[in-house]
Amino acid sequence: MKCLQNTDLTIVMESIKERLFIKAESIGWEKTDKGVERKILGYDDQVMMVCVRFEKGAIGSMHHHVHRQISYVESGRFEVTIEGKSSILEKGDCFFVAPNLVHSVVALEMGTLVDVFTPCRMDFLK
Repeated sequence: MKCLQNTDLTIVMESIKERLFIKAESIGWEKTDKGVERKILGYDDQVMMVCVRFEKGAIGSMHHHVHRQISYVESGRFEVTIEGKSSILEKGDCFFVAPNLVHSVVALEMGTLVDVFTPCRMDFLK
């Protein structure tokens, strides 16, 4: 799949915000870190859904944000750490991150997370 350039991403993001139905294959992947890429599936000012794909061994580094987050393991296995507590999660599992909690993930095998944030992660749209 083709990754979108920033100007292309802005156009696509504006059109996604207005759509009622979103076909994932119509949205390109955006590289975020080594072995990690995402696509924003849909959003408005209050909520955002993001698909994040990880290569085996890829890391979603320790971070925190003011948003509530719930993440669904669509595929693969991940070691998820929230505020120093870790768990291995597999397909069908999920985790919840309250605002400002420090969290990270490590892909134990290739896999995909579906993240939902509230409010919208405006920093992802820049």
